[in-house]
Amino acid sequence: MLILSSCAVANSEPSTGTTSADLVRIVLPQEPPTLEPCEANLTSTGVVVRSNITEPLVERNPTTGDLDPLLATEWEATGDTEWTFTLRDDVTFSDGTPFNAEAAAFAIDRAVNSDLGCNVEGYVFGDNDLVVTAVDETTLTVSTVTPDPILPLRLSFVEIVPPSTDTAAKVREPVGTGPYKVKQWDAGTKLTLERNDDYWGDAPAYAEAEYQWRAEGTVRAAMITSGEADLAMGLGADDGAGDLGLDYPNNETVALRLTAEIAPLNDIRVRQAINYAIDKQGITDSLYQGAHIPAAQLVPEGIVGHNPDLKPWEFDVAKASALVAEAKADGVPVDEKITIVARNAQFPKVSEMSQILQEQLTQAGLNVELKMVDTSAHLQYQLRPFVTNEGPIALLIQHGNQAGDAAFSVEQYMTTTGAQSVYGTPEFDTRLTDASVLTGDDRESAYQDIFEYQNEEIVQFAFIAHQTGVIGKAAAVDYTPNSSSGDELRLAEITPVS
Repeated sequence: MLILSSCAVANSEPSTGTTSADLVRIVLPQEPPTLEPCEANLTSTGVVVRSNITEPLVERNPTTGDLDPLLATEWEATGDTEWTFTLRDDVTFSDGTPFNAEAAAFAIDRAVNSDLGCNVEGYVFGDNDLVVTAVDETTLTVSTVTPDPILPLRLSFVEIVPPSTDTAAKVREPVGTGPYKVKQWDAGTKLTLERNDDYWGDAPAYAEAEYQWRAEGTVRAAMITSGEADLAMGLGADDGAGDLGLDYPNNETVALRLTAEIAPLNDIRVRQAINYAIDKQGITDSLYQGAHIPAAQLVPEGIVGHNPDLKPWEFDVAKASALVAEAKADGVPVDEKITIVARNAQFPKVSEMSQILQEQLTQAGLNVELKMVDTSAHLQYQLRPFVTNEGPIALLIQHGNQAGDAAFSVEQYMTTTGAQSVYGTPEFDTRLTDASVLTGDDRESAYQDIFEYQNEEIVQFAFIAHQTGVIGKAAAVDYTPNSSSGDELRLAEITPVS
């Protein structure tokens, strides 16, 4: 009762418990750090921006895995390294600028080929630039250095912005072709989107969408049960949403990413010990009522390349301790402090999980400190250029592969130059490159072998769990969550209950 009565917190307006047909209210775990479209693959940005304010050329259907037309109506491979896209001719940006092939080429160049340091560049495209050509108003060609059978899928991560968008700096409030546009952003308070009346597609049900943010899952759940919000993101199973909480497979995997070139983590025995020291089943049972699945690899079932034969590392403190002792006997400085870095409000029970991990690694004989940080600080550990002066780091990551193909995971997390990779080998890089150009069963098999090789020879990660998400939904709204909902909450799919 205390939680329920306290949810009318600052910046929340009194509610009658009913939803206006003019406004849908969404409460997030944290305020978006930016609405920059080229950062929209970051969960906290994409959940607001993607397919709401801006749109890509093609859009992945999260239910079927197919690519659906959006700003592009057709696409085909027109050469070994070239794809041709046919674009819609009836679209304008929310500021009135026409959408055409020139605008699409500009947006791709800005996101992938510029010096902005866009997250989508490292996450989706790596080091290779694209050659983008506007053939005419509705025809666009995109060429790659080497054959890329999934280029259209990669381009589904590039949000299209008009040529007037700043190329020297990232923008705070973008202009796009989506069904909504930014109305007002009161930093630290709330963010309001309004319907784009010039939208080329079907008008969304709600005239406005209002986002607020609360770090505590119990508060977000209480806002649903008390009628202060219509959708609450990132809930835990025991946050109190009750029958208004909807479970959904969110494709997120939680793991520790280990800086394997810094002692003592540069010794594979220490990295193996960390894997043995973590009680994955105990964590999922105690913190998440068994809803999560102990993980053995970076991607869950349903992603191209998932290896069904891999099993999670067994929980064996004695084996972990023996490996640490063996490394110490060989002169490895196992007493060096290892810092677990985790992000506040990253997912439900993240603080509790981090404390358990610290204790379990300590039990294995390692010197472990826990550091909880906010989103902006966490990005300094998560993305290149990494923090380099704090010794060995075990970064708690939450990785979601919403694209459905292992390439999007391994290219950023496993290559020696990957945007979120802190370890790799030339031999492993070759395996990853060879797999990227394959198709069909050969592609599936190659990535399955890669995940096995990672566990046996690289051990950059200590995998913990594949997550199941919970969304709180008020009875007055109709919405069915899917595997992309946590990263891409499409407002046009939310309607009032009639």
